[in-house]
Amino acid sequence: MTPIKIVLLYQSLLGIYGDRGNAMVLRKRLQWRDIDAEIVEIEPGDAVPADGAVYLFGGGEDAAQISAVKGLKADGHIFEAVEAGAVVFAVCAGFQIVGNTFTVGEHDEVIEGLGLIDVDTRRGTERAVGEILSHWIKPDGTESLITGFENHGGFTTLGSAATPLARVEIGIGNANDGTEGAVQGKVIGSYPHGPSLARNPELADHLLTLALDRELDPLPMPELDELRRQRIAAIRKAGRS
Repeated sequence: MTPIKIVLLYQSLLGIYGDRGNAMVLRKRLQWRDIDAEIVEIEPGDAVPADGAVYLFGGGEDAAQISAVKGLKADGHIFEAVEAGAVVFAVCAGFQIVGNTFTVGEHDEVIEGLGLIDVDTRRGTERAVGEILSHWIKPDGTESLITGFENHGGFTTLGSAATPLARVEIGIGNANDGTEGAVQGKVIGSYPHGPSLARNPELADHLLTLALDRELDPLPMPELDELRRQRIAAIRKAGRS
């Protein structure tokens, strides 16, 4: 069986917050289910494979965002992959660059993004820094909490083609408007680091379900459930001013 290909994009540009861990989590959760998987790391100048199952973007600074957009547009294969049904999970700066536009620098220069999801990002009225807790309504109608650490100065607004990933309980989220992240087809953007998928295994399995187009067997892990319970309790106790 051909391994499931997890494509980790431009870590030299979008890898400053440890979001590469999301790729490791996806691979491990597949391997625990006896599904062969590989991580393909792509740097600027490398050809982006068009046959990946999941494409991952991480966090980075302004100059890195601009360079990443230029490289990915010049390559073009990310668009082919999304058109073919691949899953994209983009975090923080990655979330911003997969959108329509974002701003950089002290003069807030507007940069065109990849346009994979209908969102736009502008400089926010405050910097969002700290733990974030949000409520994600899963496709089956049940709810799961998403935890993470947000650190972003951009505020993201959603267009009509995108819907929020989750509703914020504690933290800033997209634009201090009660929403966090965005979903459009199989493209998902979100602000929390952590890595996010290590802290939120149900979200990780959701990405894999989308990529494989089938339900996955559960992975009961009581020790991880207890760790999540303690983390959520600590976030709620501390709150955010």
